[in-house]
Amino acid sequence: MMKRTSPQGILGFPVTPMDAEGNIDLEALGENIEFLIKEGLSAIFVACGAGEFHAISTEEYRAIVKVGVEKTNGKVPLYTGVGGNIKHAVEQAEISAELGAEGYLILPPYLIDPSQDGLNHYLSTIIRSTSLNAIVYQRDNCVMDLETLRKLCEYEQLVGFKDGIGNMEQVIEFANAIGDRLEWINGMPLAEVTMPAYLNIGYKTYSSAISNYIPHISAQFFEALLNGNMEKVYALHKDVILPIHRIRRQKKGYAVSLIKAGMRIVGLPVETNVRAPIAPVEPNHYESLEGIIETAFKKYPVKTTVN
Repeated sequence: MMKRTSPQGILGFPVTPMDAEGNIDLEALGENIEFLIKEGLSAIFVACGAGEFHAISTEEYRAIVKVGVEKTNGKVPLYTGVGGNIKHAVEQAEISAELGAEGYLILPPYLIDPSQDGLNHYLSTIIRSTSLNAIVYQRDNCVMDLETLRKLCEYEQLVGFKDGIGNMEQVIEFANAIGDRLEWINGMPLAEVTMPAYLNIGYKTYSSAISNYIPHISAQFFEALLNGNMEKVYALHKDVILPIHRIRRQKKGYAVSLIKAGMRIVGLPVETNVRAPIAPVEPNHYESLEGIIETAFKKYPVKTTVN
Protein backbone atom coordinates (compact mmCIF):
# COMPACT_ATOMS: atom_id res chain seq x y z
CA MET A 1 0.00 0.00 0.00
CA MET A 2 1.33 3.43 -0.96
CA LYS A 3 2.07 5.64 2.05
CA ARG A 4 -0.12 8.69 2.18
CA THR A 5 1.61 12.04 2.50
CA SER A 6 0.56 15.49 3.60
CA PRO A 7 1.74 18.74 2.02
CA GLN A 8 4.84 20.20 3.63
CA GLY A 9 6.40 23.66 3.72
CA ILE A 10 4.37 26.84 3.24
CA LEU A 11 0.70 26.19 2.51
CA GLY A 12 -1.39 28.63 0.48
CA PHE A 13 -4.88 29.63 1.61
CA PRO A 14 -6.49 31.81 -1.07
CA VAL A 15 -9.32 34.17 -0.20
CA THR A 16 -12.71 34.02 -1.90
CA PRO A 17 -12.90 37.25 -3.97
CA MET A 18 -16.26 39.01 -4.03
CA ASP A 19 -17.74 41.96 -5.89
CA ALA A 20 -19.62 44.88 -4.34
CA GLU A 21 -22.88 42.90 -4.42
CA GLY A 22 -21.28 40.01 -2.56
CA ASN A 23 -21.09 37.67 -5.55
CA ILE A 24 -18.04 35.43 -5.82
CA ASP A 25 -15.55 36.39 -8.51
CA LEU A 26 -14.38 32.99 -9.75
CA GLU A 27 -12.00 34.50 -12.30
CA ALA A 28 -10.20 36.44 -9.58
CA LEU A 29 -10.09 33.28 -7.45
CA GLY A 30 -8.40 31.46 -10.31
CA GLU A 31 -5.82 34.24 -10.64
CA ASN A 32 -5.20 34.15 -6.89
CA ILE A 33 -4.51 30.42 -7.06
CA GLU A 34 -2.24 30.79 -10.09
CA PHE A 35 -0.30 33.52 -8.27
CA LEU A 36 0.25 31.32 -5.21
CA ILE A 37 1.43 28.39 -7.34
CA LYS A 38 3.82 30.65 -9.30
CA GLU A 39 5.21 31.96 -6.02
CA GLY A 40 6.10 28.45 -4.85
CA LEU A 41 3.43 27.60 -2.28
CA SER A 42 3.47 23.84 -1.70
CA ALA A 43 -0.30 23.27 -1.67
CA ILE A 44 -3.56 25.17 -2.15
CA PHE A 45 -6.41 25.06 0.39
CA VAL A 46 -9.66 26.57 -0.94
CA ALA A 47 -12.87 27.38 0.93
CA CYS A 48 -11.19 27.37 4.33
CA GLY A 49 -11.07 30.10 6.97
CA ALA A 50 -9.37 32.69 4.75
CA GLY A 51 -11.81 31.69 2.01
CA GLU A 52 -14.83 32.63 4.17
CA PHE A 53 -15.97 29.02 4.51
CA HIS A 54 -18.61 30.13 7.00
CA ALA A 55 -20.41 32.29 4.46
CA ILE A 56 -20.58 30.30 1.21
CA SER A 57 -23.45 28.18 -0.10
CA THR A 58 -23.16 24.60 -1.31
CA GLU A 59 -23.50 25.76 -4.91
CA GLU A 60 -20.73 28.31 -4.40
CA TYR A 61 -18.61 25.72 -2.62
CA ARG A 62 -18.85 23.40 -5.61
CA ALA A 63 -17.84 26.21 -7.99
CA ILE A 64 -14.87 27.18 -5.80
CA VAL A 65 -13.58 23.60 -5.59
CA LYS A 66 -13.97 23.19 -9.34
CA VAL A 67 -11.82 26.27 -9.98
CA GLY A 68 -9.27 25.00 -7.46
CA VAL A 69 -8.98 21.63 -9.17
CA GLU A 70 -8.72 23.22 -12.63
CA LYS A 71 -6.06 25.74 -11.61
CA THR A 72 -3.86 23.41 -9.57
CA ASN A 73 -4.16 20.72 -12.27
CA GLY A 74 -1.75 18.38 -10.51
CA LYS A 75 0.95 21.04 -10.08
CA VAL A 76 0.40 21.11 -6.33
CA PRO A 77 -2.08 19.29 -4.08
CA LEU A 78 -5.55 20.82 -3.79
CA TYR A 79 -7.27 20.63 -0.41
CA THR A 80 -10.67 21.98 0.59
CA GLY A 81 -12.29 23.08 3.82
CA VAL A 82 -15.07 20.94 5.31
CA GLY A 83 -16.80 21.36 8.65
CA GLY A 84 -19.52 23.06 10.61
CA ASN A 85 -22.81 21.17 10.38
CA ILE A 86 -21.94 17.44 10.22
CA LYS A 87 -24.32 16.76 7.31
CA HIS A 88 -22.89 19.69 5.38
CA ALA A 89 -19.34 18.60 6.21
CA VAL A 90 -19.89 15.12 4.79
CA GLU A 91 -21.56 16.61 1.72
CA GLN A 92 -18.60 18.94 1.22
CA ALA A 93 -16.19 16.01 1.57
CA GLU A 94 -18.14 14.09 -1.07
CA ILE A 95 -18.13 17.10 -3.42
CA SER A 96 -14.36 17.39 -2.92
CA ALA A 97 -13.91 13.72 -3.81
CA GLU A 98 -16.22 13.97 -6.80
CA LEU A 99 -14.40 16.97 -8.27
CA GLY A 100 -10.89 15.59 -7.75
CA ALA A 101 -9.39 17.26 -4.68
CA GLU A 102 -6.56 15.43 -2.92
CA GLY A 103 -7.91 16.01 0.57
CA TYR A 104 -9.57 18.34 3.01
CA LEU A 105 -8.95 20.31 6.16
CA ILE A 106 -11.62 19.60 8.77
CA LEU A 107 -12.80 22.85 10.35
CA PRO A 108 -14.54 22.95 13.75
CA PRO A 109 -18.21 22.21 14.38
CA TYR A 110 -20.43 25.23 14.87
CA LEU A 111 -21.84 26.39 18.22
CA ILE A 112 -21.46 23.14 20.15
CA ASP A 113 -18.48 22.71 22.48
CA PRO A 114 -18.32 18.91 22.28
CA SER A 115 -17.10 16.23 24.67
CA GLN A 116 -14.12 14.18 23.53
CA ASP A 117 -16.27 11.23 22.48
CA GLY A 118 -18.59 13.58 20.61
CA LEU A 119 -15.64 15.26 18.91
CA ASN A 120 -14.17 11.89 17.97
CA HIS A 121 -17.50 10.87 16.43
CA TYR A 122 -17.70 14.15 14.48
CA LEU A 123 -14.16 13.95 13.10
CA SER A 124 -14.16 10.20 12.41
CA THR A 125 -17.48 10.44 10.55
CA ILE A 126 -15.99 13.00 8.19
CA ILE A 127 -12.68 11.16 7.82
CA ARG A 128 -14.44 7.89 6.98
CA SER A 129 -16.83 9.49 4.51
CA THR A 130 -14.36 9.40 1.59
CA SER A 131 -10.95 7.98 0.71
CA LEU A 132 -9.41 11.46 0.49
CA ASN A 133 -6.60 12.63 2.76
CA ALA A 134 -7.80 14.45 5.88
CA ILE A 135 -6.14 17.01 8.13
CA VAL A 136 -7.75 17.87 11.47
CA TYR A 137 -7.65 21.49 12.61
CA GLN A 138 -7.44 22.11 16.34
CA ARG A 139 -9.09 25.47 17.07
CA ASP A 140 -12.24 27.00 18.56
CA ASN A 141 -14.73 24.16 19.25
CA CYS A 142 -12.31 21.43 18.17
CA VAL A 143 -9.74 20.88 20.92
CA MET A 144 -8.57 17.30 21.21
CA ASP A 145 -6.83 15.33 23.91
CA LEU A 146 -4.13 12.81 23.11
CA GLU A 147 -6.44 9.80 23.35
CA THR A 148 -8.85 11.29 20.81
CA LEU A 149 -6.03 12.02 18.38
CA ARG A 150 -4.67 8.49 18.84
CA LYS A 151 -8.06 7.05 17.92
CA LEU A 152 -8.25 9.20 14.81
CA CYS A 153 -4.80 7.98 13.75
CA GLU A 154 -6.34 4.54 13.24
CA TYR A 155 -7.78 5.90 9.98
CA GLU A 156 -5.28 5.82 7.15
CA GLN A 157 -6.94 8.86 5.59
CA LEU A 158 -5.69 11.08 8.41
CA VAL A 159 -2.38 12.60 7.30
CA GLY A 160 -2.01 15.80 9.30
CA PHE A 161 -2.72 17.77 12.45
CA LYS A 162 -2.97 21.56 12.29
CA ASP A 163 -2.77 23.51 15.55
CA GLY A 164 -4.45 26.87 16.01
CA ILE A 165 -4.55 26.93 19.83
CA GLY A 166 -0.91 27.40 20.84
CA ASN A 167 -0.85 25.22 23.96
CA MET A 168 2.84 24.36 23.71
CA GLU A 169 2.77 21.67 26.40
CA GLN A 170 0.04 19.88 24.49
CA VAL A 171 1.55 20.16 21.01
CA ILE A 172 4.88 18.90 22.34
CA GLU A 173 3.10 15.95 23.95
CA PHE A 174 1.24 15.18 20.70
CA ALA A 175 4.37 15.31 18.55
CA ASN A 176 6.31 13.15 20.99
CA ALA A 177 3.58 10.53 21.34
CA ILE A 178 2.57 10.23 17.69
CA GLY A 179 5.78 11.15 15.90
CA ASP A 180 5.92 11.05 12.11
CA ARG A 181 2.55 9.32 11.77
CA LEU A 182 1.18 12.81 11.04
CA GLU A 183 2.43 15.99 9.43
CA TRP A 184 2.48 18.69 12.13
CA ILE A 185 1.19 22.03 10.85
CA ASN A 186 1.33 25.42 12.55
CA GLY A 187 -2.07 27.07 12.03
CA MET A 188 -1.74 29.89 14.55
CA PRO A 189 -2.82 33.42 13.57
CA LEU A 190 -0.09 34.84 11.33
CA ALA A 191 1.91 31.65 11.78
CA GLU A 192 5.24 33.33 10.96
CA VAL A 193 5.06 34.89 14.44
CA THR A 194 5.20 31.54 16.25
CA MET A 195 6.97 29.37 13.66
CA PRO A 196 10.42 29.60 15.34
CA ALA A 197 8.95 27.91 18.43
CA TYR A 198 6.93 25.34 16.47
CA LEU A 199 9.86 24.34 14.26
CA ASN A 200 11.83 23.22 17.30
CA ILE A 201 9.16 20.66 18.24
CA GLY A 202 8.77 19.10 14.81
CA TYR A 203 6.33 21.40 13.02
CA LYS A 204 7.92 21.85 9.59
CA THR A 205 4.81 23.15 7.84
CA TYR A 206 2.58 26.18 8.27
CA SER A 207 -0.26 28.10 6.64
CA SER A 208 0.67 31.60 5.54
CA ALA A 209 -1.92 34.37 5.27
CA ILE A 210 0.60 37.00 4.11
CA SER A 211 1.68 34.78 1.21
CA ASN A 212 -1.48 35.99 -0.53
CA TYR A 213 0.13 39.41 -1.04
CA ILE A 214 3.80 39.29 0.02
CA PRO A 215 4.80 35.66 -0.63
CA HIS A 216 8.44 36.62 -1.02
CA ILE A 217 8.45 37.60 2.67
CA SER A 218 7.07 34.20 3.66
CA ALA A 219 9.69 32.50 1.50
CA GLN A 220 12.60 34.58 2.82
CA PHE A 221 11.41 34.10 6.39
CA PHE A 222 11.11 30.31 6.12
CA GLU A 223 14.43 29.97 4.30
CA ALA A 224 16.16 31.98 7.03
CA LEU A 225 14.46 29.95 9.75
CA LEU A 226 15.42 26.60 8.24
CA ASN A 227 19.01 27.79 7.75
CA GLY A 228 19.31 29.07 11.30
CA ASN A 229 19.71 32.68 10.16
CA MET A 230 17.98 34.12 13.22
CA GLU A 231 19.23 37.63 12.51
CA LYS A 232 17.15 37.65 9.31
CA VAL A 233 14.20 36.00 11.09
CA TYR A 234 14.18 38.67 13.81
CA ALA A 235 14.57 41.47 11.26
CA LEU A 236 11.56 40.23 9.29
CA HIS A 237 9.60 39.92 12.52
CA LYS A 238 10.49 43.48 13.51
CA ASP A 239 9.96 45.18 10.14
CA VAL A 240 7.06 43.27 8.59
CA ILE A 241 5.51 40.33 10.41
CA LEU A 242 4.87 41.75 13.88
CA PRO A 243 3.61 45.11 12.57
CA ILE A 244 1.05 43.27 10.40
CA HIS A 245 0.15 41.07 13.36
CA ARG A 246 -0.51 44.16 15.49
CA ILE A 247 -3.00 45.45 12.93
CA ARG A 248 -4.61 42.03 12.65
CA ARG A 249 -5.28 42.01 16.39
CA GLN A 250 -7.12 45.34 16.24
CA LYS A 251 -10.42 43.85 15.09
CA LYS A 252 -12.09 40.45 14.90
CA GLY A 253 -12.43 39.29 11.31
CA TYR A 254 -9.17 40.85 10.17
CA ALA A 255 -7.84 37.31 9.67
CA VAL A 256 -9.81 37.51 6.39
CA SER A 257 -10.35 41.16 5.52
CA LEU A 258 -6.73 42.20 6.13
CA ILE A 259 -5.60 39.64 3.55
CA LYS A 260 -7.93 41.12 0.95
CA ALA A 261 -6.71 44.60 1.81
CA GLY A 262 -3.09 43.50 1.33
CA MET A 263 -3.91 41.91 -2.00
CA ARG A 264 -5.62 45.08 -3.14
CA ILE A 265 -2.63 47.18 -2.06
CA VAL A 266 -0.17 45.16 -4.16
CA GLY A 267 -2.43 45.28 -7.21
CA LEU A 268 -3.87 41.80 -7.30
CA PRO A 269 -7.39 41.47 -8.79
CA VAL A 270 -9.22 41.21 -5.47
CA GLU A 271 -11.60 43.76 -3.99
CA THR A 272 -11.80 44.35 -0.24
CA ASN A 273 -15.43 43.16 -0.08
CA VAL A 274 -16.23 40.55 2.58
CA ARG A 275 -19.42 38.85 3.75
CA ALA A 276 -21.08 39.52 7.07
CA PRO A 277 -20.36 39.12 9.91
CA ILE A 278 -16.81 39.96 8.82
CA ALA A 279 -16.18 43.70 8.44
CA PRO A 280 -13.80 45.36 5.96
CA VAL A 281 -10.54 46.91 7.06
CA GLU A 282 -10.84 50.42 8.47
CA PRO A 283 -9.15 53.22 6.47
CA ASN A 284 -6.45 53.97 9.07
CA HIS A 285 -5.52 50.30 9.30
CA TYR A 286 -5.45 50.07 5.50
CA GLU A 287 -3.02 52.99 5.37
CA SER A 288 -0.83 51.40 8.05
CA LEU A 289 -0.75 48.17 6.07
CA GLU A 290 0.27 50.08 2.94
CA GLY A 291 3.28 51.46 4.81
CA ILE A 292 4.34 48.04 6.08
CA ILE A 293 4.05 46.51 2.61
CA GLU A 294 6.10 49.37 1.15
CA THR A 295 8.80 48.64 3.74
CA ALA A 296 8.64 44.92 2.92
CA PHE A 297 9.41 45.53 -0.75
CA LYS A 298 12.10 48.17 -0.09
CA LYS A 299 14.06 46.38 2.64
CA TYR A 300 13.43 42.82 1.41
CA PRO A 301 13.03 42.98 -2.36
CA VAL A 302 11.75 40.11 -4.44
CA LYS A 303 14.63 37.92 -5.52
CA THR A 304 15.07 37.82 -9.29
CA THR A 305 16.46 34.87 -11.18
CA VAL A 306 18.70 35.21 -14.21
CA ASN A 307 18.18 32.68 -16.98
